[in-house]
Amino acid sequence: MASINPHINFNGNAEEAFNFYKSVFGGEFVRIMRFKDLASEEFPVAEHESNKIMHIALPIGKSVLMANDVPEVLGRTNENENRSKIVVSAESKDEADKIFNGLSAGEQIEMPISASPWGSYFGMFRDQMELNGW
Repeated sequence: MASINPHINFNGNAEEAFNFYKSVFGGEFVRIMRFKDLASEEFPVAEHESNKIMHIALPIGKSVLMANDVPEVLGRTNENENRSKIVVSAESKDEADKIFNGLSAGEQIEMPISASPWGSYFGMFRDQMELNGW
């Protein structure tokens, strides 16, 4: 069965926020990746952004809270906005493909579903509610 996990975007303070969440919820981070960990010719990283969080995950019960810092090149994220990212975890690639393809049909795909650099099967899209500002 599919499960849903929240994902939060930050403007450079993801690590601070997640250390706070860890102090409240307990547990250990599943993974912490920094932008410098992915730096390459194809993915150059500015020195001042190299230690920012590319991906962080903290299990909370049966869910996983995840986040990243948004690179400056993508603009600042409004941390007070009411829109959210929703991460759907599936038990298989087939189930993930079915869910992703169903939810993203006719939508603006930002990243096609595929193996990610941080070890998961990942895709991203904007749905109509987000595109229309609902």
